[in-house]
Amino acid sequence: MFNPFFILIGIVFFLVYGGINYYIGLRGWQALFSYIPFIPFKAYWFVFALISLSYLIARFLQKFLPQGLYEGLNLIGAYWMAFMFYFLLIIAAIDLLRLVNHIFHLIPLKESLNPAFGLAIFVLVLGIVGFGAWNARNPRINHYDITIAKQAGSLKQLHVVMVSDIHLGTIIHNSYLTKMVGMINQLHPDLVLFAGDVFDENVEAVNKQEMTEAFEKLKAQYGAFAVLGNHEYIGGNAEEAAKYLDAAGVRVLKDSSQEIDGSFYLVGRDDRSGSRYNGVQRKSLQTLLQGVNHSLPIIVMDHQPLQLEEPVQQGVDLQLSGHTHAGQLFPIRLITRRIFEDDWGYLKKGNFQLIVSSGYGTWGPPIRLGNTPEIVDITIKFK
Repeated sequence: MFNPFFILIGIVFFLVYGGINYYIGLRGWQALFSYIPFIPFKAYWFVFALISLSYLIARFLQKFLPQGLYEGLNLIGAYWMAFMFYFLLIIAAIDLLRLVNHIFHLIPLKESLNPAFGLAIFVLVLGIVGFGAWNARNPRINHYDITIAKQAGSLKQLHVVMVSDIHLGTIIHNSYLTKMVGMINQLHPDLVLFAGDVFDENVEAVNKQEMTEAFEKLKAQYGAFAVLGNHEYIGGNAEEAAKYLDAAGVRVLKDSSQEIDGSFYLVGRDDRSGSRYNGVQRKSLQTLLQGVNHSLPIIVMDHQPLQLEEPVQQGVDLQLSGHTHAGQLFPIRLITRRIFEDDWGYLKKGNFQLIVSSGYGTWGPPIRLGNTPEIVDITIKFK
């Protein structure tokens, strides 16, 4: 039986999405394509509709489409999301300025749209998206040197590499994962940690790309560990994702802790979104830390850097998170900075330290602007 609420949400989404695309398409025709004689009006709108709806077509008809066609439409649609975003920002800003100028007559302007100006906007957005696509495919290594004021057995320091938000699926493929593993191994870490959203799509699709071998090539003295993120749950494959990672040699900590070498504790929290999909509320940090020796360093992986007062109160020394993508598309970071106390980088509150990664992969449009994908390289000194 269909839920009326979700039906209403779907209707509103389609109206808003359709309205935005009609507005962009109309302005594109008026400002540029209507001046090109060999492009018929109906052909323009047919191609525009196919591109703008390709992501929705791929999603709704996934079960009926050949895999290659599905992935092609999905990729076109993902890129269109970026084009749509920046076309909307620029065209709406121009129309707003034209409206203000029409009311106050600030500068003399023709009412008709100039095709040269339309072409300039098209080239500008094409350049923005092109640079963003290149930027998203060139991750950097960001290094942090931190100190935890505790003894860690015989360890004087610990070299940790942390990666979040890979989003493996139909857009982020095995070649990108292989590149990541190579970059991690060149750093010679003691410990490798994945802070959620390793997968974006159906794990079965990822399996077909034989990514297990790439994970198995990771080299670290204390091994590799991971926690689940919201996208493992959104895809409906959280348990399958955990089994896949475990089979690939990456141990998933789901509301559990691991004492490592008698020197420090690693705690992995289940993602807070899990309760919406499996009805099981994640354990409190206080419950997870029962029986943990607080005289040893405590490192927590929690995908979403929210409610930081909890790890502060429970004596956590270091928390590693992701999820925010540092906004991914400029200027969205203006929003993430308001949602999260720390949406990227380093934060210290008393003895508690937090590092939030901008992520290695992308969600939706495979582009990044205003930030870079990263692998986080951390040297922890104990005293």
